[in-house]
Amino acid sequence: MDNIMGLLKVRVKRGINLVVRDVMSSDPYVTVSMGNQKLKTCVIKKNCNPEWNEELTLSVTDPSLPVKLTVYDKDIFTKDDQMGDAEIDIRPYLECLEMGLENLPTPTTIRRFYPSKDNCLADESAVVWQNGKITQELIVRLRNVETGEVELQLYWIDLRDSK
Repeated sequence: MDNIMGLLKVRVKRGINLVVRDVMSSDPYVTVSMGNQKLKTCVIKKNCNPEWNEELTLSVTDPSLPVKLTVYDKDIFTKDDQMGDAEIDIRPYLECLEMGLENLPTPTTIRRFYPSKDNCLADESAVVWQNGKITQELIVRLRNVETGEVELQLYWIDLRDSK
C-alpha cells in the first residue's frame, strides 16, 4: 500500500449510440481496468444509450499505465459480447494536478485536449478547477466496433501527502 500515489475516481456516466449485439438491443455494462485492477458497472437491460452514472475507484501506483475501458453486452447462456474498447492516458490529467492551482476562481478551465490519432477522444475534453477539485470530463470513442461512445469524468484523490 505504500506505493499507491492516489485514487482515481472514474464516473462512468453514460453510453452513446452503442452497437446492437442481441436481436433488437443490447444489455451493456462497462469494465474499467488499470494494471491488475478490474471493476465493472451494473448491467443496463435493453438499452443502446444507457445511463450508469456509477463511480469506480482505481488505486494508482504507476501513472504510465493506461486506464482501459471495455463495453460488453451481457448474455445469459453464452460468453458476453464485446461492444468496443478505449484507453485513457491519465498522465496529462495528472500534470494539471501538479500545477498547484488551488486558488483559482471556480470554475476555471486549466487545459483542453482535442481528439487525435493518439487518443480515443470523441470530442474536446477539459480539465476544470471547480468547487475545490480538479476534474476532467471526457467522451471516448470506442475502438474495434462500428459505433459507440462513453461519457466519463475523472477525479483524483492524492494519497502521497496523507501519511
